[in-house]
Amino acid sequence: MNPGLRPGKRGPGRKGDAATGRAAYRLGLRAETLAALLLRLKGYRILARRMKTPAGEIDIVARRGRSLAIVEVKARGRGEAAEALGPRQQRRLERAAAHFLGRFPQFADLDLRFDVVLVVPRRWPRHLGDAWRP
Repeated sequence: MNPGLRPGKRGPGRKGDAATGRAAYRLGLRAETLAALLLRLKGYRILARRMKTPAGEIDIVARRGRSLAIVEVKARGRGEAAEALGPRQQRRLERAAAHFLGRFPQFADLDLRFDVVLVVPRRWPRHLGDAWRP
């Protein structure tokens, strides 16, 4: 057994780690592409994807009318995608949104909201508009 690791978890440098990481990365890219397509079909203009800020990455920044949506995309193998966005990640996205607005002040007068798009296999992506308020 690996000291300091829970049973069933792979240690660093074990075979399969890189392949698992690449698969997760590809799954995330596909999910973000589906989410962006869904938002475009709903009338949103995609302003940015995979926006890097000092507070973390914003998956999608989209605008529709006077609303600016900071969108987190959650992709899971089964239906547990909705539970994947906890309070800590919500705070991180709020900080990232503040950095985005500081960098692009032309969007500061829009109504800011936080959305989530849930992506699970063999289902249409689900858009949860205004998923939480800071």
